[in-house]
Amino acid sequence: MQKILFFLFFSSFAYSQYLPKGFAPHEREKGFLKSLGITENPYQKNNSSATIYTTPPSEEVRTMAEWEEIQALTITWSTGYNIQEESILSQIVANAVQECQVIIICQEESEVQSYLLNQGISTDNVNFIKTDFNNIWIRDYGQNTVYKNEVGEPILVDWIYNRNRPYDDLVPEKVAEYFNMNMHNTTQAPWDLMATGGNFMSDGMGTAFSSELIVEENSGGYAWEGFNGNVYYPNHTLEEINNTLEEFMGIDNYIIMDNLPYDGIHHIDMHMKLLNEETLLIAEYPEGVADGPQIEANIQYILENYNSAFGTPFKIIRIPSPPSPTGNYPDNNGYYRTYTNSVFVNKTVLVPFYRTEYDTIAQRIYEDALPGYNIIGIDVDNQGQNLISYSGAIHCITHSVGVNEPLLIQHQELEDSYPIEQYNVSASIQHQSGIASANLFWTTNLEEDYQSLSMTNTDGNNWSALIQENLSAPNTIYYYIEATANSGKTLSRPLTAPEGYFKFNILEQNNTSLNQNSLNGIEINIYPNPASNNICIPVNSLESCKGQIILTDILGKVITTVYDGNLKSGLNQFFINVKKYEQGIYFLVLNSDLNQIRKTLIIQ
Repeated sequence: MQKILFFLFFSSFAYSQYLPKGFAPHEREKGFLKSLGITENPYQKNNSSATIYTTPPSEEVRTMAEWEEIQALTITWSTGYNIQEESILSQIVANAVQECQVIIICQEESEVQSYLLNQGISTDNVNFIKTDFNNIWIRDYGQNTVYKNEVGEPILVDWIYNRNRPYDDLVPEKVAEYFNMNMHNTTQAPWDLMATGGNFMSDGMGTAFSSELIVEENSGGYAWEGFNGNVYYPNHTLEEINNTLEEFMGIDNYIIMDNLPYDGIHHIDMHMKLLNEETLLIAEYPEGVADGPQIEANIQYILENYNSAFGTPFKIIRIPSPPSPTGNYPDNNGYYRTYTNSVFVNKTVLVPFYRTEYDTIAQRIYEDALPGYNIIGIDVDNQGQNLISYSGAIHCITHSVGVNEPLLIQHQELEDSYPIEQYNVSASIQHQSGIASANLFWTTNLEEDYQSLSMTNTDGNNWSALIQENLSAPNTIYYYIEATANSGKTLSRPLTAPEGYFKFNILEQNNTSLNQNSLNGIEINIYPNPASNNICIPVNSLESCKGQIILTDILGKVITTVYDGNLKSGLNQFFINVKKYEQGIYFLVLNSDLNQIRKTLIIQ
C-alpha cells in the first residue's frame, strides 16, 4: 500500500541539509519551504519499493530495546554544518563496522567512500543508500525496529517527523526498501501520530519513556503549513496516543515526564538512557543548577508511580553533566552537554566526550554499569567540530536496525542478599525456531573459569537454574546466561559475556569491622583514585538509611562535608572536585545507620 499522508509538502532538494536539530528560524511559519527553494512534493517523487501500511500490524508486536542485537547502524552523511562533523561521523563508522553493517544515507557515495578510505577506515562493512535528506539528525526521523509476536518477523515503524523537513520523513522508507522489510506508518487518521526518536526509549518489554513533548506534538501545537494554504497536524487525547503506540509498537506502559526548562528540544536522550530493563542512567547537575531540580522531580515521579517490567523499582545511576570550559551550565548560556546521548552498537557503546576530567568519570560509570562493553568516547565539543552546540550528540545522529531472527534473553539481575541455601537464576528466552538449550555460567572469581549449570525449561519461555553451593559471606557472584536456538544460533546475556556479566553480593549479617568496602549491606567506592579533579563516590546500600560522607585529612580533621542526608536503597552517587585541595593522603568517611566505612583518597 502506498504511503498516504494527511498533510502535503511540495519541495525539491535545495540545499536544505544544514538545518539544526531544533527548529530553524521561521521553520513553522508560512512559506518556510518555499524560502528554501522547495517547490515540489517529495512524496509524489518517492520511488521506494517498500511495502508500506498506514494501519497497525495485525499481530501482537514488541519494540526492540537499544541494547538488543542489531544488524546495522544507520547514519546520514552531510558536510554542510559549520563543524567538522565528518570527523565525528567517520569515528562512528570506524567503531561500528567492527560490530555490524553501517548504512550511510548520502547523495554522493564515491565522495563518502573516498573520505573514509583516506582516514584508513575499511568500507567492507559499509553500504550506501543514495537519497535526498534534510539533515543529519536521523534518530529523530529514522526507523524503529518492531518484532511481530515478540521474536517473529521484524518490521519498521515510522512516525510523522515533528519538523518541516519532508525529505527526512522519507528516509525510513528507503531503509525499509534496502532491508526488504515491511513498514507501518502513523500517517493516516485515526493513527496519525507525530513523534521524534530522541524523545522515545523502550525497554523491549512494553515500557517506554517520553517527555510531555509527545502530548504537545499531538494536540494541535505542531502544525505544518502546506503549499495549498492548509494547515495539517494531528490532534489526539493522551488515551489515543497510548492506543496508537500500543497497536503499532506494543507499548502498554507509557511513562511521560515533565519537560525540562532548559532543554529547548525536550528530547529525553539528552538527560537519560535505559541501560537495561530496570536501570536508568540519569544526567546530574550540581544542586539547584539548570535542569537538575526538574530531573530529580521526574525521577521521584517515576519511582513513586511506576515499576520496571519485572515489577521492581527502577534503579537509578547518575552521571554528571559537564559545564562549559568557563563553568557555565544550560541555565547560564552553556551548551546542553550530556553523557546519556550514547548509542549501543552490539558490544560497543559510543559515548559523547567533552573534557578529560569529566570524561574519565563518565567512562568509569559506563564501564561499571555495563561490564565487558567497549566504551568508546567521541569528542563532540572540540573547536571546529562542536556538534553539541546544535543540541545533539552521538545518539541523535545514529539509528539502528534489529537483526532478522533475534534470540531474546530477558533477565532480572539478582539482588544482593544474605547467605541462603540456593540462588535461583531465571530468564525468559525466545527464538522463532524454539530454544534447544540454555546454560548458566557463574563464578566468585573472575580470574578463574566459570562453572556451568544446565537451565531447565520450567514453563513456556521461562528457564531457570539453581546455584546451590555453600557460599560464605562476604562474596560476589558473577554470572551470565547463554542460550542456543533450534536453528543453531547461540547468544549470551549480557551480550558481552564472558567478559561481561551480571552480579550480586552475598552480604555478612553481623560484621562491624572498619575499613572494608562492604559492611552490613553498605558499600562505598571512589574513582578515579588517585585524583586531581572530579571524583565520583558511589554508595550502594541494601536498605534506606541516614548517612553522612565527609572528607578528612590524614589526622582526621574534617575538610568538607560531601553529603549529609538520607541514602536510598540501591545506588547513590556523589561528586566532588578536589582540585582546590593540596596534594596528599585524605580519607573519605561514610557514617551511616548501618555502619562506618573509611576509604583512602590520594589527591595528586
